[in-house]
Amino acid sequence: MAPQLRTLEAQEWDTWYRTLERAFGGPPTPPEARELWEGLTEHDRSIGVWDGDACVGTAGAFSLRLSVPGAALVDTAGVTMVSVAATHRRQGLMTAMMRRQLDDVHERGEPLAALVASEPGIYGRFGYGMATQQLSATIDTARVRLEVPAGPGTDGVHLRYADPLSALPACEAVYADQPAGRPGMPARAPGWERLAVLAPQGGGHDGGSPLQCVVAERDGATVGYARFHNTPQWDLSGARGTIVLRDLEARDPAAYAALWHFLFGIDLTSALVAQNRPADDAWQHLVSDIRRCERQLRDGLFVRLVDVGAALEARTYRAPVDVVLEVEDSFCPWNEGRWRLAGDQGGASCTRTRAAADVTLSVRALASAYLGGVPLTALARAGRAGELTGGTLERASLAFGNEAAPWLPHSF
Repeated sequence: MAPQLRTLEAQEWDTWYRTLERAFGGPPTPPEARELWEGLTEHDRSIGVWDGDACVGTAGAFSLRLSVPGAALVDTAGVTMVSVAATHRRQGLMTAMMRRQLDDVHERGEPLAALVASEPGIYGRFGYGMATQQLSATIDTARVRLEVPAGPGTDGVHLRYADPLSALPACEAVYADQPAGRPGMPARAPGWERLAVLAPQGGGHDGGSPLQCVVAERDGATVGYARFHNTPQWDLSGARGTIVLRDLEARDPAAYAALWHFLFGIDLTSALVAQNRPADDAWQHLVSDIRRCERQLRDGLFVRLVDVGAALEARTYRAPVDVVLEVEDSFCPWNEGRWRLAGDQGGASCTRTRAAADVTLSVRALASAYLGGVPLTALARAGRAGELTGGTLERASLAFGNEAAPWLPHSF
């Protein structure tokens, strides 16, 4: 009998999740994190592929609201927990799950789907395009200074250690302010905030401390926070510990700079590792020697426009735009064809049209440009977009851009 694909039943979750764990390898998920993931699982949005009594494929989605240019929050299917058992590779199970999932997202009326790819090469054929990048850095804090300029509010910031769990409500209120200013950030629904204080899989970071939290306060109100691990190390010359930053958010530049200055100056440490920060993170303009910060960029969030018209209408545009896009989308053919996009900073409309196309591109390329982090002109230079009417591509590229680099602060 061929494997069967069906919606997950609550009592099947353990078997389904063990299939996922086996596919990704490594130690089992710690009990507290496992309990949280089970509670967050939306069973009616989760798919299992069953070969007899054996689960051989998994895929799920969370109902997210993702920030897009213009500070809007757009209903988004957060695709997650995708796996195929090694015994059942190359049998079309992944394609079947993606087909079922995108049909379901379309029926629900969600304009977007998004995911963090374990293997980016898999998802382009399903219309997902890389829309954000994340910056990692290993900073030599023994040699690099952080120079904090004087300015309004600089002297009014007070830092204190706080219990990560007790401080969670105040920190989460700071986080809730951030998505409006940076596309790609999800608004966290109740329950999701606990992910921020759970230890990484397997415990702390390479033998480091339990999660530590420092909050920045002004006039008794929390205006920022940093959560991190402290990994001690000693050699014949003395202490060479490492601070591993988990996350840092602040409501204003003074609180932001105060938190980074604190991290640079922790005793008995000589390195600061930041593993996922925005590509345009401001600390890069505060350091004395950027070369000793060992920066790297990698892919972050992959986006899929499930409804081209609704998705393009959901965001605003940095400059006025009036362009006819001819979109290729063989996997979701309801998106195929020509769309007239007209918009500016106040809003947009995107409707079907028979007018001649100005720009041609795949839905994958459109998804990469959607959050404003990948210029349409760059996609054109890569052969991913074509201009049919002179000047339209450059104008559209300017309109799609965004002042802040899009960024996903955590996976899901």
